[in-house]
Amino acid sequence: MATLIGVYRGKSGPRRAIAKFLGVSSCDLARITDSRLGFTRQWKSLVERLEAEGHHTHTCVVASDASAAISAASAGREPCVLIDDGGGTLSMIVDWNDLALAAGNVARYERILRSKLLMY
Repeated sequence: MATLIGVYRGKSGPRRAIAKFLGVSSCDLARITDSRLGFTRQWKSLVERLEAEGHHTHTCVVASDASAAISAASAGREPCVLIDDGGGTLSMIVDWNDLALAAGNVARYERILRSKLLMY
């Protein structure tokens, strides 16, 4: 099972919380995952399906809170989604262009993600 790690652009803290509550975000990944009070129902459903299929777990982290390994792999190209193949190697699987194409739509993101996962 591989781990997917979404990396939000920006920093955590009060500004991010306020932007999230107001429903405004400049991060295309946050537009896909976030509602005013947490993750959207559609996002939670996608994560549950991926795990139930036995293929992948999917977590998210804000760039400013990321580990050194995640920061090195995303290297200022946030927002993005990285994949850890289980051996500790992190690769970018979904880039900022893909996330922009999803346009905040979880179903569109899922199609993009699954097409990228075919390579793994």
